[in-house]
Amino acid sequence: MVDLTTEYLGLKLAHPLVPSSSPFSKNLDSARKLEDAGAAAIVLSSLFEEKIEAEMQQMERFFFGQEIGYGEADSFHPVPHQILTYQEQYLEHLQSMKAALGIPVIASLNGTSVGGWIEYGLALQQAGADALELNIYHLAANAEESSETVENRYLDIMKELKKTVSIPLTLKLSPQFSSPLHFAQRLEAAGAQGISIFNRFYQPDIDLETLQVVPKLELSTAQEALLRIRWTALMYGRINMSLAVTGGFHETPDVIKALLAGADVVHLCSVLLEKGIGRLTEIYHEMSEWLEQHEYQSITQMKGSVSQQHAIDPSAYERANYIHVLDSYSSVAGVMR
Repeated sequence: MVDLTTEYLGLKLAHPLVPSSSPFSKNLDSARKLEDAGAAAIVLSSLFEEKIEAEMQQMERFFFGQEIGYGEADSFHPVPHQILTYQEQYLEHLQSMKAALGIPVIASLNGTSVGGWIEYGLALQQAGADALELNIYHLAANAEESSETVENRYLDIMKELKKTVSIPLTLKLSPQFSSPLHFAQRLEAAGAQGISIFNRFYQPDIDLETLQVVPKLELSTAQEALLRIRWTALMYGRINMSLAVTGGFHETPDVIKALLAGADVVHLCSVLLEKGIGRLTEIYHEMSEWLEQHEYQSITQMKGSVSQQHAIDPSAYERANYIHVLDSYSSVAGVMR
């Protein structure tokens, strides 16, 4: 019997398949279905500081400041005795998940200020989160902001959180850093216990009729997995943090490749939204069968065995792969060259 257990952020998990933040984690019933399908842990959708602040401003305007300049308008909008705020709803949901599920529940936080990261990170810990994923969604669009300044923004958040929060902290890393491995080592020195490779930056679109810039949600595709696998293989053995991969893991072979490259867990999202929660169970069984057929005794035995440090040809993960790919291309039969 293959031992499928893995360790992630100091948590011992039954196997490496962990549903990431998605609409499924916003609902207790669907979260229970994920657990029944075999999820080893679950990541909640992010708590957004911007939504908390916007709600507070709205309440201040419509409930608590309505009499300003208009004395006769006092209590025009009666103030409810109990207002369940967005933050309170999130914390209650987290507590309900912890009470109902037997698997670790990892909270996710998307902040905008150092003070917000600390305040809300502590609140999530007190509500029972087993770990905290930092979803730092910062687009470096300021021409005056250097790459070092961008990195220091992440590091400052991590350092300040470590002073207050004691649960494990992991960070969703963007693929747009110029030297991801060096930055990962700096994050580890700042106190991070894990990184998730990689955060997906959703791209806005342009409406050709209205000429408005509009949001556009695109689910991941299987082609995105290779970028994650490559950088996992490059990082494995060079940092001591937990490694998670996220984005593009739709097929069992890609899950297996990520583990061979050195991932501790593989996050699943788009594949479950497209094919249903039952796809998690299928991937679990297909992964187990592959390990048995290839005579692996455990996930630990296979993990990192094809990382750059252990690959038959370590250079294949770097420039040599680029040259080989270009040299190996041939046009499709029948296409004029």
